[in-house]
Amino acid sequence: MTNPTCNIGSVPFGQGRLALIAGPCLAESLELCLSVAAEMDQLCRRLKIGYVFKASFDKANRSSVSSHRGPGLERGLEWLATVRRQVKVPILSDVHETSQVPPAAEVLDCIQIPAFLSRQTDLLVAAGKAGKPVNIKKGQFMAPPEMKLAVEKVRSAGNDKVLLTERGTSFGYNRLVVDMTGIPVMRAFAPVVFDATHSIQEPAALGAVSGGKPEFVPALACAALAAGADALFIETHPDPAKAKSDAATMIPLSQMEGLLRRCLAVYAAAHGGGGERV
Repeated sequence: MTNPTCNIGSVPFGQGRLALIAGPCLAESLELCLSVAAEMDQLCRRLKIGYVFKASFDKANRSSVSSHRGPGLERGLEWLATVRRQVKVPILSDVHETSQVPPAAEVLDCIQIPAFLSRQTDLLVAAGKAGKPVNIKKGQFMAPPEMKLAVEKVRSAGNDKVLLTERGTSFGYNRLVVDMTGIPVMRAFAPVVFDATHSIQEPAALGAVSGGKPEFVPALACAALAAGADALFIETHPDPAKAKSDAATMIPLSQMEGLLRRCLAVYAAAHGGGGERV
């Protein structure tokens, strides 16, 4: 049986070439979004990696009520549309309520369902009805086989353009672990993306904000590709220490080329030469 595939815009997932979803955690400003998207687009073109830009217009699931949430739906979608138009890359962002789906679908190339909401039937069905590709992040509380049910909710709306993203599983307090055997399990349901930066997150470990160990991103990203992941999800920022969200987990933009070159070599080996060593 052939594994499912999916495209986000012109970028194929699960079709033998590495793809990347990357950008800052939060759409802090239009200037930041444009600069990160442009630099990542140029890098991915050099490395022959399919690229999708990601930034959140609203972080509705922050640890503290005082955490910065972003520009909001209307302005955030305007910024993302500008990125799509000027940089000419597909764009992805997350929705948290069914009311956000129709306006988001008018702008986004892919609608993302946050991990905490991966069992919300109404949200999954609404995203499916929008007709755009839907990236479902696996809940930290869900087993890989359960994600088949989430995929079926989207497909029940007549939409078979679905991806699944592994982002770690809760292991006690403030800790996540990644079960790499879940990647081939979920690969039977949809193309699998590995979220390398959220998987090393330590939720709320710093009190009002989350901590993390970004030094482990390369090892986990390579392990996930060796296990059969089709794509990577990596949040990146020119200066993570100054970021308004997920400062402890994002990869500096200057380090992305070295990380991706290492990942490409593993992807090529795992997929029988389907990625290019550059």
